[in-house]
Amino acid sequence: MKKLLLLLIGAFLLAGCRVSEERARNNRRQQDFTADWAFCLGDDTLAARPDYNDAAWRRLNLPHDWAIEGEFEQNNPSGTSGGALPGGVGWYRKTFVVDKADKGKLLRIDFDGVYMNSTVYINGHKLGTRPYGYISFGYDLTPYIKWGEKNLLAVRVDNAEQPNSRWYSGCGIYRNVWLSKLHPVHVAQWGTFVTAEEVSKNSARLLLRTTLDNESDADAALELVSELTDENGVVVGKASDTLTIAKGIRHETLQEISVADPELWSIERPYLYNIKTEVRLAGKTVDTYDTPYGIRTFCFDAEKGFILNGKQVKINGVCMHHDLGCLGAAVNTRAIERQLEILKEMGCNGIRCAHNPPAPELLELCDRMGFIVMDETFDMWRKKKTAYDYSRYFNEWHERDLTDLIVRDRNHPSIFIWSIGNEVLEQWTDAKADTLSPEEANLVLNFGRSPDMLAREGEMSVNSLLTKKLADMVKKLDPTRPVTAGCNEPNPYNHLFRSGALDVIGFNYHDDWFAGVPRNFPGKSFIVTESVSGLMTRGYYRMPSDSMYIWPERWDKPFYDASFSCSSYDNCHAPWGNRHEGTLRHVKNNDFISGQYIWTGFDYIGEPTPYGWPARSSYFGIVDLAGFPKDIYYLYQSEWRPDKNVLHLFPHWNWTPGQDIDLWAYYNNADEVELFVNGASQGVRSKGKDDFHVMWRVRYEPGSIKAVSRKGGKVVAEQEISTAGEPAQIRLAPDKSTISADGKDLSFVTVEILDKDGNLCPNAENDVTFAVADAGFIAGVDNGNPVSLEKFKANHRKAFYGKCLVVLQNNGQSGSIRLTAAADGLKQGAAVVKVN
Repeated sequence: MKKLLLLLIGAFLLAGCRVSEERARNNRRQQDFTADWAFCLGDDTLAARPDYNDAAWRRLNLPHDWAIEGEFEQNNPSGTSGGALPGGVGWYRKTFVVDKADKGKLLRIDFDGVYMNSTVYINGHKLGTRPYGYISFGYDLTPYIKWGEKNLLAVRVDNAEQPNSRWYSGCGIYRNVWLSKLHPVHVAQWGTFVTAEEVSKNSARLLLRTTLDNESDADAALELVSELTDENGVVVGKASDTLTIAKGIRHETLQEISVADPELWSIERPYLYNIKTEVRLAGKTVDTYDTPYGIRTFCFDAEKGFILNGKQVKINGVCMHHDLGCLGAAVNTRAIERQLEILKEMGCNGIRCAHNPPAPELLELCDRMGFIVMDETFDMWRKKKTAYDYSRYFNEWHERDLTDLIVRDRNHPSIFIWSIGNEVLEQWTDAKADTLSPEEANLVLNFGRSPDMLAREGEMSVNSLLTKKLADMVKKLDPTRPVTAGCNEPNPYNHLFRSGALDVIGFNYHDDWFAGVPRNFPGKSFIVTESVSGLMTRGYYRMPSDSMYIWPERWDKPFYDASFSCSSYDNCHAPWGNRHEGTLRHVKNNDFISGQYIWTGFDYIGEPTPYGWPARSSYFGIVDLAGFPKDIYYLYQSEWRPDKNVLHLFPHWNWTPGQDIDLWAYYNNADEVELFVNGASQGVRSKGKDDFHVMWRVRYEPGSIKAVSRKGGKVVAEQEISTAGEPAQIRLAPDKSTISADGKDLSFVTVEILDKDGNLCPNAENDVTFAVADAGFIAGVDNGNPVSLEKFKANHRKAFYGKCLVVLQNNGQSGSIRLTAAADGLKQGAAVVKVN
């Protein structure tokens, strides 16, 4: 077991580096196009022109989110649901020169995501507009390129009409941008699709479908060579074909590679092969395309849940929005990796991409770190949830957007489920669309059948037909994975369920309906696509802990509580959800439940249920916005990490003398836990079969508390907490002491307020000011407080329950980053992060 843990730790440390290399290499024809852009917040219709003077514009590197740099304002049109941060219109411009020697090649620009309504221009020529802010897209630049001269790429981003999201979206070119130089005969964009057939411990057969484009002015006689290499780069399989593709034609070729004794991708050992596809003309390689791939078998079973490589596995997952806390929506590989590391340490093995296409970097990290991913396309279809959301574009764009997502992502071994929608309003049994309108159905679905034919199809509503259309599209593009949707209407008459098109029944909440799933949906597998909605503020405790607080009373009723805090005991949740322990009990004790995706893994900006202003970020997370685990984190660790001895005693031990305090402990691998207050035993507690914690109610007296867990009479773990004195010093703890000199790598530095003896001061709220020297800068600051209106881009932050965070980013130079932290009356802290 120790050897396995060391291997896993090594894999995590290498994952971010490998992903960066993979994005740069994949597919050997791409170059990072994120450096040296000019940016202006504001609109100018002349900004697309090459001769426009942008000398006064700000210079920056992408990815970039301008909203996260703004002020929190109650009147910002995004509202508190969108994070109370600004929107608007912004322009980006970049000049570049293409070598004359490249003339004859094709140039392509690819955007991983721009939020939203992006319009792209090259040398004043409009290439197109893409409304959906989460989708990847690209354009051919070739017809407008000036070879050997300056070229001007301009992007207008329009996020002025808000609210258009139910959570924080960010603004701008917030994901990576790539420039590709292609031979006219090449593998198409996202042009490979690999599937594994007849997989066993002894062999596997890989089918590789490669789409080739011949954009030359002549027919092309070529050789297509595909090599399969293991993780050490050793070739373990090969296929080669010769073919001729007529000019102007797109052609798909099927190849087969046999693999002996395949290493299977699993959660514990996410093994990745690589398929290198080469296009050769007259013996010369003109294009190379890499496809990382993991071989595994899986199914969803109506009785046994999720089966991976023949083994029953519970999906212990979380839902995740795309923002990265104080970094906003701007993609950073290390920041995503850090989130996944924290979740993996908890025992989490699944990620639901809520509720939109994710960044490619997230999926690549999940491939390498071993997560079961639900990849999701839409939060709404035709019926809107906010005034200016994607429903405005759905009819025109849903086919293109869904297709691009599936084709982009279908080779990722971490993806096991496609979700075509989240709580779409078309699901409800009382929806107006119960009665089929043939004209509307033909217009919306465009099946190519007459209205009369549609009318004869029976009792299916327009919304059921729409569900079937989307599911059929997915299955045509990828027949290897099941389709689901996150539904908060559990009734079998839900239009999405009535379509019969969902392979896996997905419930958002509605625990009371779980037991009826086998009866209501015979033969269908089941997963809790969204669960819990517990509400917690790290470091805040509302007692008595055995009292339940359901806030708000109803989802549509306003709620006010002057504390703007939710208890860190598991005793506060939203009315549509359940406490963590309640849903966990259902999932643990029922084989037919494949697992759950908890709402949410991390807090996120926006949707500050149950509060309104000045709350501007969520309370749902198991981990707070700054990345500090809440107490509930250790409940899941005690259940999901049997390989780790867990003992977590809480809360802190700074209270009013004589006050009754509820002390909880999460533990595993032990028979009992004993509590001591200043050396005096308060009794031994043990969990019952369906219990997840033990509790003592004791009277506070300054000193210390200690928990001791035992198995068979032997001590397994101990934890001691002492009463903290007055704040006296600052401690800085970087998560990485060495980072890369790539201009992107990060070190997340935990800032703690301690007393003179080194105890954390659990109520400290000192304002800490940071100074940085040498090879880095402050990328953001945070403290996990959902009602803090301090800017994320600043050089100071108040501690929140004793902690805050400063994120250091390399500036492209090697050497060291020197950080100091100071606060009035405290001994300052210092840390050094090396940069290689």
